[in-house]
Amino acid sequence: MNLSRMLAARAAAGHPVRVGQIGAGKFGTMFLSQARLTAGLHVAGLADLAPDRAKKRLIDIGWPAEQFSAASVSEAVTSGRTCVTEDALAVITHPAVEVVIEATGDPATGIRLALEAIRHGKHIVMVNVEADALAGPLLAARAREAGVVYSLAWGDQPALIAEHVDWARACGFKVVAAGKGTRYHPTYHQLTPDTVWDVLTQYLPIKDKSHINLKMFNSFLDGTKSGIEMTAVCNACDLVPQSGGLAFPPASRFELAEVLKPRSEGGRLEKKGVTEVVSSLNRDGSAVPHHLAMGTFVVIESDSSYAGQCFVEYNTLPDSSGKYAALYRPTHMIGLELGISVASAALRREPTGAPVAFNSDCVATAKRDLKSGEKLDGEGGFTVWGKQVPAAASLANGYLPLGLAHNVALARDISVGSPLRWSDVLIDETDAAVRFRREMERAFAPT
Repeated sequence: MNLSRMLAARAAAGHPVRVGQIGAGKFGTMFLSQARLTAGLHVAGLADLAPDRAKKRLIDIGWPAEQFSAASVSEAVTSGRTCVTEDALAVITHPAVEVVIEATGDPATGIRLALEAIRHGKHIVMVNVEADALAGPLLAARAREAGVVYSLAWGDQPALIAEHVDWARACGFKVVAAGKGTRYHPTYHQLTPDTVWDVLTQYLPIKDKSHINLKMFNSFLDGTKSGIEMTAVCNACDLVPQSGGLAFPPASRFELAEVLKPRSEGGRLEKKGVTEVVSSLNRDGSAVPHHLAMGTFVVIESDSSYAGQCFVEYNTLPDSSGKYAALYRPTHMIGLELGISVASAALRREPTGAPVAFNSDCVATAKRDLKSGEKLDGEGGFTVWGKQVPAAASLANGYLPLGLAHNVALARDISVGSPLRWSDVLIDETDAAVRFRREMERAFAPT
């Protein structure tokens, strides 16, 4: 609870935490809107493949044009302004940049740029959870070896869940389940960018399709983003997936401890110490009252019977037995909160969550019957969705990670609902992201 004072001290000393950001999408733009207003932070460089679009977004969120008029990162450092450029490496490699925010969303790009940041001694805040799910354990290990911080992104749900888990364990509680809420229905696994609009308009006041990325929004609904994010949580918190992956049980925020306890005790979990995502929709399509669609949670228990008594006395959302309790956060602010990760990495040299194990994987699963020769289109597309599976099962069965299921052709027909395997696609084994993933598997394969 000292970050604002530490940032203020850096500002007073004329030595702000200098940030290099890669990617000016929705998450990155949300961070930029607050970074301009945060004493002690200076975005020295912003790299994006479309710099003119990035500049327009800066104007839209209230940045004065002179603020991002620096011609180079060096000029930005001396003037206190920001350089907007296409050159990500110029931003990453500048000596004054302390923290790199990787916010491109592309797994292969995320791995490449994170390695460059680590190689140049920069802390890395990995907004790109797709890259983390694909090879985060090895990226984090490389960062530790280099003496820099690799961190999940505060404001995104995995980092917030990791904080819940850390709180629970630091208080001596056992973690029964941790996760988030979302809008889910079993039929959503077949959603595509062409069909997702009809679902989105049921609950979001969006009137113009051109204002959103339908492929990205589709990944939020078809189960993919949940599989990716819960993989990141498992690997950062040393939790495990359930053998069948996420079940998405409907539950309100007040029912978490009742629903998310073992089946043997009347709940929906296969076992304790797992991730799960609760749905804001019942299976008949009706809304769950007091749902947690944008929030995060942890369900806990204690070996102390006295603690169980206190769960009830202090209304800690206990289950009917009083054995389990829940803590939840009702929402998350995405990039508006990302400065917490930046400040924590630079000033405390602590990540807001980082992979410590390879317990979970997110694998490509057929949305429909697929034909030999078809090209996969990755996250949120027309061909596959991402399902969370135990890492050991993924390796034993040779499942294809979702992060590599883009722009690769099928070598055989695949039936709807089937997980894809490495052997099902014509993969380029010399590709840098493929090689890094294979190295990660060898280094972190569950015993």
